[in-house]
Amino acid sequence: MRPTKYYKLKNDEIISENGSVPLISNISSNNGVMGWSNLTANNKGNTITCSDTTLGAETMFFQDQDFIGYSHIQNLIPKFKPFNRAIANTIITASRISTSTKYNYGNKFNREAIRSTKIQLPVRDGKLDIEFMEDFMEGLERERITQLNKYLSDTGLVNYSLNEQEQAVLSALTDVNWGTFKIQDVLTWQQKIAELNPLHLDSLSVSEERKYPFYGQATTNNGIIEYRHLNDDVLNNKLSKPTILIHSNNQNTVYLETPFYLKDGHGATSVLQSDQLDNMNVQFIISSIQKVILKKFAYNNKATKIALKNTEISLPVKSDNTPDYDYMGCVISAIQKLVIKDVCLYAEQKTVEHSDIVEVDQFDLVEVGV
Repeated sequence: MRPTKYYKLKNDEIISENGSVPLISNISSNNGVMGWSNLTANNKGNTITCSDTTLGAETMFFQDQDFIGYSHIQNLIPKFKPFNRAIANTIITASRISTSTKYNYGNKFNREAIRSTKIQLPVRDGKLDIEFMEDFMEGLERERITQLNKYLSDTGLVNYSLNEQEQAVLSALTDVNWGTFKIQDVLTWQQKIAELNPLHLDSLSVSEERKYPFYGQATTNNGIIEYRHLNDDVLNNKLSKPTILIHSNNQNTVYLETPFYLKDGHGATSVLQSDQLDNMNVQFIISSIQKVILKKFAYNNKATKIALKNTEISLPVKSDNTPDYDYMGCVISAIQKLVIKDVCLYAEQKTVEHSDIVEVDQFDLVEVGV
């Protein structure tokens, strides 16, 4: 373990829009990548990185390519060969399990804690079972790729070819006419929304079925806390209309098109609908809303219903200066296809790679230091 090498520069001096070298920071998402740079990588890849200021190994990631380090990022360099993504992910998973309940804000996962952490890894004949780790991770990947292929097929996302209309809107993005609208001009606040205290869910339970999502103000898992089947009187959006939720405390904005339950927030969540919404144009509208409210509001300046109603957003307009919902939906459809194309090609490539089934034998576990 050694500190990563980093540039003593500001983030905007390191990160470039067209950069290709990853800048690894203390975040626990996106493989630790804060952004991409055109500066020379100063740390070798095929290693594991981890922040020494967190509550566990949630910032531990495998870096397959050379990268730029950051303050408080440690570089965990293997003492054995071979070393690759499969082996690294086995170690990372074992580390996260080992540290998940040991550390907190006052007792962080620092360098000393990393050194003293012990994990369990598979062994054979007293040595690390490299072959098992590689085969096991390959099996997991094959399983996930199978699920991904099914999802792409069931949702129709396997068709990523742009039609003529989608090609046209993308080529004419700079020619779009825009209008300014208050949010209340395009969305309607829903009344009589049932909000629930999480401690009272069991008393409202109808069955053990995980039927409808229970939404809170969390920024993870699209705001869904869990799924429940509760009394019909506390169910919102029974007609499954396209719906936007905006939480006043953190401006978290989510889209749903199912009935749902809502966590008690004393009216802090705006529930918005419109007969014009569908699952495509709503993504455009949400992006326009977030572009404004993430800058305008904060915890000490909440996105209340009154403040949101008078907040202005920009939307494409038709010749009569009304929102062009068809155009918005077409743009999102085109962007979705461009994004999903790489996913489809990745799934196709991995399907070919995993065409040969690998059997995984039994293994023993041994406890070792990270």
